Amino acid sequence: MATLKPILLVEDNPKDLELTLEAFAEAQLANDIVVARDGAEALSYLFREDGEAVSKPTDPKYPAVIILDIKLPKVDGIEVLQRIKANENTRAIPVVMLTSSKEEQDLVRSYRLGVNAFVVKPVGFKEFFDAIRDIGSFWAILNEPPPGCHPRRPRGT
Repeated sequence: MATLKPILLVEDNPKDLELTLEAFAEAQLANDIVVARDGAEALSYLFREDGEAVSKPTDPKYPAVIILDIKLPKVDGIEVLQRIKANENTRAIPVVMLTSSKEEQDLVRSYRLGVNAFVVKPVGFKEFFDAIRDIGSFWAILNEPPPGCHPRRPRGT
């Protein structure tokens, strides 16, 4: 069986990070979760210092999906998204903005840069938990990636 690709979770809020990891666990995702606590960590996971992508679609480090907050320390999520979508080797990675921002300019700019989904973090615990679980299940299990990019877990396993 092919190795599942990891989920790259970029989140600086410890409480949201903990809830997200719990929701992924409840969804019984078999994917490893790689956590970056700021935009610079996310970029160093994806790119070398010379700007070349660290991983190619055939690399086990290549994420199945990136869950990305907008308001991050060091490098904000919009800049991280821009770098991901500008690089030929990382462009096909699905990116989901998961943010507390309801600013229309963040939504519009994210979609212009190629984000695959934009989700405003629900305020309530249960709603937040359910949204994260659904995001993880959709992108890691149900979404059909481009051919050759990601080994998939067979449905029902």
